[in-house]
Amino acid sequence: MSSRIRVLVVDDQFLIRAGLVGLLRAAPGVEVVGEAGDGEEAVALAAQTRPDVVLMDIRMPGMNGITATEKILGQAGEPAPRVLVLTTFDLDEYVYGALRAGASGFLLKDSGPERLLAAVAAVGGGDALFAPSVTRRLVEAFARQTAGPGADDAEPPPDLGALTLREVEVLKLIAGGLTNAEIAERLYISEATVKTHLNRTMSKLDLDSRAQAVVVAYETGLVTPGSGPGSGR
Repeated sequence: MSSRIRVLVVDDQFLIRAGLVGLLRAAPGVEVVGEAGDGEEAVALAAQTRPDVVLMDIRMPGMNGITATEKILGQAGEPAPRVLVLTTFDLDEYVYGALRAGASGFLLKDSGPERLLAAVAAVGGGDALFAPSVTRRLVEAFARQTAGPGADDAEPPPDLGALTLREVEVLKLIAGGLTNAEIAERLYISEATVKTHLNRTMSKLDLDSRAQAVVVAYETGLVTPGSGPGSGR
């Protein structure tokens, strides 16, 4: 990947798309290689421009963002672009569909410019907001919560009983999408203390990554889709 992150912006609403393009063009280390107003145009532009990151709206007329994500990743060479889903809704069924299609993660449209630029930088640098193997489990966790009969056949989630109240609180905030700095500010503790709580949580639950901790929070019902503390609602 070049030192500049090449970004393709996809959104059917002109004003939103123009705002995103303007914000990204003003950011150091970012190059906007194209903008698309629907999924079909996005697929064509992705093949032409080979972006590092695709900012993908989901709800668009014609080909939606989920189908566009599948097609872009299906036809991409190596390295494939990373798709960062933009949505108005926190963890709704459309987001799960996009993650299942191979998107690297999602971001709420009202997250603010700083969080958007940070997400683009993180994804462009090779970090997945949720790794593909984890997103499949996240989708499955969501399905179990809404499946009703038959859900009993699923593998039981880990027991949170080994965690302290503070560790549970930190886990819940992580699952809500808050950063370590935001959690530290929320709980009036240092970032180092947040990391300590997270590391102990991961050790107790035999987890390997922060993303897996998020999955556990959903699997155990500690948080539910759309209700995380970081949703801003």
